Amino acid sequence: MNAITEQQQKRAGLPGRMIFGFVTILIFMAGDGLEHAWLSPYLINHQGLTVQQAATLFTAYGAILALAAYFSGVLTEIWGPRKVMVIGLITWLAGQILFIELGLKQHNYAAMLPTYALRGIGYPFFCYSFLVWVTYRSPQRILASAVGFFWAAWSGGLYVVGSYFPAFMTDKIGYMGLLWSAVAWVLVGGIAGLIIVGNEKVSENNGDAKDKLKSLLSGFTICIEKPKVAIGGLVRIINSVGVGALPIFFPLYLASEYKYSTGEWLTIWGTFWLANIIFNLVIPYISERWLGWRNTVMWLGSVGCGIMTLVLIYTPHVVGHNFWAMTAVAIVFGIVLCGFVPLSALVAALAPEQKGSAMAIVSFGAGMSYFIAPAIVGLFINSIGAEGLAWVFSILYFTGAVLMKFMKLPYEEKQEEGKEKLSERTASAN
Repeated sequence: MNAITEQQQKRAGLPGRMIFGFVTILIFMAGDGLEHAWLSPYLINHQGLTVQQAATLFTAYGAILALAAYFSGVLTEIWGPRKVMVIGLITWLAGQILFIELGLKQHNYAAMLPTYALRGIGYPFFCYSFLVWVTYRSPQRILASAVGFFWAAWSGGLYVVGSYFPAFMTDKIGYMGLLWSAVAWVLVGGIAGLIIVGNEKVSENNGDAKDKLKSLLSGFTICIEKPKVAIGGLVRIINSVGVGALPIFFPLYLASEYKYSTGEWLTIWGTFWLANIIFNLVIPYISERWLGWRNTVMWLGSVGCGIMTLVLIYTPHVVGHNFWAMTAVAIVFGIVLCGFVPLSALVAALAPEQKGSAMAIVSFGAGMSYFIAPAIVGLFINSIGAEGLAWVFSILYFTGAVLMKFMKLPYEEKQEEGKEKLSERTASAN
């Protein structure tokens, strides 16, 4: 009877518990993202920070986030997802409350830096440990779809709700009200997520301290043992570095040069991610059945984002202050960004016996993008301006397309070897 039920579940697709888990991720990330699209202008215009100071704040946050993203994968294998998610929930709440009370309310930049950085532990521990749980609970034939649902929930909370909610509520409850409302979102999503995951473990890691230390280092050693996993981590950095930098400098550029309001920017940015969510559920299906994981990441994700980064920055030159034209460009950009969705499934498939370690590198790459993006903005915004930054990020995306040429699964390499041997035999016969 149990076997029949399991088979029926596999035929039906994703388990119901996992789907409810995705909902909790969306709610948690909504709280995490309520300030992401407006905090940089707010810090500059209302807290008196310079662009470089704001970029430094986000760089410090990104550095901690990157480390937390790495350790989330390997700690999940050692402790199980629930313990890691608890740590993420507590550190996020502590960082948020201290950032508001000691930093923003006191206009104290020295307090803003460590408290906002502390918050950087929160969502990687909570969400990426859940992602590891998803990769272990999903059969390979639906793995890309399961990961697609995860990223749809992640981006839906962080960017769609995190943009539309402030766009409609800022005038009603103010910036501080938004930051306090984020605490409620995170509490609801966090507690519900802990209940859904329960006390499950993803692996039976019961070794001594030496074995556990080896597990912590496995995320780095796997890059030596399986270089393609390391390449996947680099592509994951590139995946988010351009879109991660946009909220830091692009709304300021639109406001100063083309008189876009904060509400217009938030709506454009939210629509970008709404399109991304919708196609996050479509692109994995297309990838698994026609294009293949590698080609999807290479052409749709890397090349597509490289092109659309330039289109986004130059559209105002052509149309001026035109909300609907910018929204249309944002929709296309959000769609091509979905091309990166199969990357997590591809990297996991390259290390089927070490999925936690492989996902640690992917998560570390995602975290590093939030460190690298603001660092690039802080270093170059004064010298090359917004347009120059767009070219830097566009070139990075094109570089990602080149790197993807080396991300071949074993069966793809065997197919190519077979074609080469056939070609050699044909040439010899002729």
